[in-house]
Amino acid sequence: MEGPQFSTLAESNLYRQWGCDVIGMTNMPEAKLAREAEICYASVAMVTDFDCWHPDHAAVTVDAIIQVLLANADNARSLVQAVTPALAADAHGAACACRHALEYALITAPQARDPELAKQLAAVAGRVLSRH
Repeated sequence: MEGPQFSTLAESNLYRQWGCDVIGMTNMPEAKLAREAEICYASVAMVTDFDCWHPDHAAVTVDAIIQVLLANADNARSLVQAVTPALAADAHGAACACRHALEYALITAPQARDPELAKQLAAVAGRVLSRH
């Protein structure tokens, strides 16, 4: 869902009917951008609250969420510190399909591309722009 916002009861029940366990507010934009930048991406869900459907819990408050967010920030820092060495040592990382997602994405002929726009896109698409 687009965030930040709380779900309505109707939305919450719809997500549950779909079999969703976690409602994330920002995963899709990041996943799309990572794909366009040929960066491998994994989502880490750090839950902040029960959604409004849960009858055994009080209503969600901003104060409670902030408290959990602060704890989750510490958890995220620990996770990054623990995972970074493994990612750096991954011998198969360069061969990952994510690293070649734009291989056939450009269909505009090189002579028809706007040079200024190509410069702006070089940070994320430089590998494929420079081949043509």
